[in-house]
Amino acid sequence: MTGAHTHGTEELCEAGLDLYTRALREGRVSSAEGHAAPCPVDLGLLQPDVADLRWLRPIAPAFALHRLLRGMEERIADERRREERLASLFEPLMRIGSGHPAAAGGPSISVLSGFERINTAIAEAMADAGREALTVQPYNGRDVGARLAASLGRDQALLDRGGRIRTLYQHTVRHSPAVIARYEQLKGDAEARTLDEVTDRLIILDREAAFIPANQDRTLALEIRHPAIVDFLATAFDRLWRLATPMYPQAVHPPSPDGIPPRQRAIAGLLVEGHTDAVIAERLGMNIRTARVHIAKLAATLGSESRAQLGYLIAESGILKQEGVTE
Repeated sequence: MTGAHTHGTEELCEAGLDLYTRALREGRVSSAEGHAAPCPVDLGLLQPDVADLRWLRPIAPAFALHRLLRGMEERIADERRREERLASLFEPLMRIGSGHPAAAGGPSISVLSGFERINTAIAEAMADAGREALTVQPYNGRDVGARLAASLGRDQALLDRGGRIRTLYQHTVRHSPAVIARYEQLKGDAEARTLDEVTDRLIILDREAAFIPANQDRTLALEIRHPAIVDFLATAFDRLWRLATPMYPQAVHPPSPDGIPPRQRAIAGLLVEGHTDAVIAERLGMNIRTARVHIAKLAATLGSESRAQLGYLIAESGILKQEGVTE
């Protein structure tokens, strides 16, 4: 087929249909036209004129339809026979596997592909949950308000069933009107806390199921129902929760010793580790311009005149030795 008429082998494009229609009216069309729109020839609707190969002649539409339908019926019959063979093959295997706990409950870890499939699986698991939802929601540059609004209904439904919600964010959302407004709309036991850095997105439901991203752009996710793995993730969340700073329902703002705000203190730690501005911005959930503003303020506070000197002054100042400082 030519590039202009590339489609399924059993499809008839508009150009091919026009050519077949004209052949029925005029009795024949040229072979050159058949090369330009080959699908009628491929489907057997046009056949070479044995008396003169420069021409193509049409076959009767009723005969063509009957032949095409017969081919479909044969393929359907083949698929049914294949289905019967597979059912016969797997029936004894299913009897063997039905007594095994892992086989009876399905796979412990499932791969979900595509945002729609991922969101559907999370929504179904949320609908089944009745006790608790633990979530980590890192900043990813998207519209936080729109993402939170989309999950408002299912979160409220869990709260209405007597469940509770605990969410960890980065410090950059502490003063986000969209985030605060969202929690003010929720009625029930919902709390939020923040850290300088959080893990990638995590959802744990009733400590029985967990969802985590499986690739960089989050078009793949893992649905985990392995008790040991889910328990490990829930324990990690609990420890991060104890280290985090309350944001809602009652925000806590620890003091900033030595005049260094907590956010700049977090940046200082990453600067000493040698990270670039882009990496610092990503890990702390801010855009790179904001990160550079904080770096400039930190440099001014410490009297630094260069990036290399800033790292030295941070180490000498002792600001990273103070513990328990967050914003």
